[in-house]
Amino acid sequence: MPRWKKPTKEEISVLRARLREKAASGELRFPDGVVEIRKSLGLTQEQFATLTGITKRQVAEIETGKANPTVETLQRIGSLFGFSVGFVPRGATESGSLKGPTPKM
Repeated sequence: MPRWKKPTKEEISVLRARLREKAASGELRFPDGVVEIRKSLGLTQEQFATLTGITKRQVAEIETGKANPTVETLQRIGSLFGFSVGFVPRGATESGSLKGPTPKM
């Protein structure tokens, strides 16, 4: 396995811009979002674990989709990038109305 290489300031800047774009467009999905947040901060899993107060194993399990983190853990992770935990409606349009299945009567 290749050794982890700290990204440059320019790489971190690009990663952060991509993360913001994905979040704004609703394309940011868990657990890939956690990986992107961590990488956009230029942190190893161990550094990220220390910063969030969770274990390195939890970080690895979250990033691979094997964990079921608590709301508190999600808040700790999200707060690093200014995200909050909440519900995001599927099919939201630019006008703010929701597009979804038509109820059957």
